[in-house]
Amino acid sequence: MEASPSLAGQIESRAGASPVRTPVKPAWLRLRIVVCIIGIDLMSIGLGIGMAALLRHIFLGSPNPGILLGTVVPVHVIVAANSHAYSLKRVINAPFLGAKLGLKSLAVAAALTIFTAFSFKASEDISRWVTIIGLIFSGIVMALGRYFFLRHFATFMDSPFITLVIREDGTPCVSTDGQVLTPDEIGIDPDRHDPLMYDRLAKRLQFADRVIVACRPERRTAWAHALKGTNLQSEILVPELAALSPIAIDRLGRDATMVVATGPLELSDRVVKRAFDIVIASILLWLLLPLLIGVAIAIKLDSRGPVLFRQPRIGRGNKIFEILKFRSMRVEDGDSGGHRSTARDDERITRVGRWIRSSSIDELPQLYNVLRGHMSIVGSRPHALSSRAANKLFWEIDSRYWHRHAAKPGLTGLAQIRGYRGATMIEEYLTNRLQADLEYLDNWSLWRDIVVVFLTLRVLLHRNAF
Repeated sequence: MEASPSLAGQIESRAGASPVRTPVKPAWLRLRIVVCIIGIDLMSIGLGIGMAALLRHIFLGSPNPGILLGTVVPVHVIVAANSHAYSLKRVINAPFLGAKLGLKSLAVAAALTIFTAFSFKASEDISRWVTIIGLIFSGIVMALGRYFFLRHFATFMDSPFITLVIREDGTPCVSTDGQVLTPDEIGIDPDRHDPLMYDRLAKRLQFADRVIVACRPERRTAWAHALKGTNLQSEILVPELAALSPIAIDRLGRDATMVVATGPLELSDRVVKRAFDIVIASILLWLLLPLLIGVAIAIKLDSRGPVLFRQPRIGRGNKIFEILKFRSMRVEDGDSGGHRSTARDDERITRVGRWIRSSSIDELPQLYNVLRGHMSIVGSRPHALSSRAANKLFWEIDSRYWHRHAAKPGLTGLAQIRGYRGATMIEEYLTNRLQADLEYLDNWSLWRDIVVVFLTLRVLLHRNAF
């Protein structure tokens, strides 16, 4: 079997007339990216604290930012390394996560610096003004710098990571952004245990960061043996697993298992989110207490029946809980199962009910659900058990519907601020909401929750709120 030109050469020849620079080896490329991220962090801290010191010098006199810089910089780098903020496996394709990890590390470094200065009675040598303003500036610059760099690192490096796909004849076409070659083009036969063949494979893979093999099922074992010594991420395409949507491989003893689901949030994230929920729900209940009492009295005077409407809804882990709302319909027309969607001129709605529904005030008792732990401030809106779109149950429209319940349902959510609320008359209304809910689960951050809460103020009065 005749050896073919190197991977770098084949990439250049397949690009046509336009020449391409020789790819950089992945190890060097990763090192360069990590160095750039560290450089962004150091520049951000220096720039932020330097700007704050300059402003203080202009308005209040000359400060000494040297102690602050000399403490925050090394502590931040250590904390960031320990919290995987420089781990390319986590941040290389997740610029938002990279920015969040950088901010977390800076916050911890700032807290440790302030605590240390206070403990050793050195706080008098550090300007509070420079510390507060400087760290805020640093955080903004760091978040923007990390996000922009990680999103466009291939342009900056001018040598992106290369994914090599080895596709045997007779296998389905692979849709990929990588370089697709056949075993003959590389000079590889996995059934041959030949040192020269493995040497050819190593030389062809030296510029690749990831290799994927598309082969017939009976050849997978041979390819697995051939790839285990390649010293880079090696994968075998298994199209029949697509329906299971696996996310990882784990083990039970000596047996391999497929991971098809995990909780969307890590423990630390769940703690932060729960603390955010308790604080926001407590503040809102205290501030809105006069309004809640007034609405309760109005409901009682307007029609007979209880003030609150209770209905079973689907919560986290597909566990059913009882949601609370201000009653907006006549008792005799209540629909605890949610079989009938509310229409714009629904005759079941009371006079007070029409007002509180149009202003979303009927949802405020769910703050109590948040405090009890049934719901979150931000998440997927919980649906009634018999909710339908186009006369189909929600899960009959899209089998991914159950995936949205991997986290607590929310008082508001990404779908709501995008305008996807109200009755679901057609299937598209449900799929739009579902897509937004799944996007929220895949990209959660505390900052995003805060943004959603503020943007919710724009849609409290909505044309679909009836």
